Amino acid sequence: MAEHLNVRRILLDVDLSIHGPTLVAVATAIQSSAGVAACSITVTDIDTETIGTDVTIEGENMDYEGVVEAIEKTGAVVHSLDHLAAGDRIIESVPRRR
Repeated sequence: MAEHLNVRRILLDVDLSIHGPTLVAVATAIQSSAGVAACSITVTDIDTETIGTDVTIEGENMDYEGVVEAIEKTGAVVHSLDHLAAGDRIIESVPRRR
């Protein structure tokens, strides 16, 4: 039996059509997902067809697949999972020196 993963932070690259859904609709869908305490959506780029966003979601025991499903039901597209924090606490990222 696999242990339960306590997902606490997710950062997603999400695209929305220029014709919808709205940021509010996507945020509402995310907030309805199990374990979600807060979300932040930042527009990163806009072109003639799409709006690119970074979506940060925090909570406890979040259902990653449920969050993605909620976003995609709005008509938005999840391109990638760019950051995931799990466990008893969140560890902030530390930039690597090169």
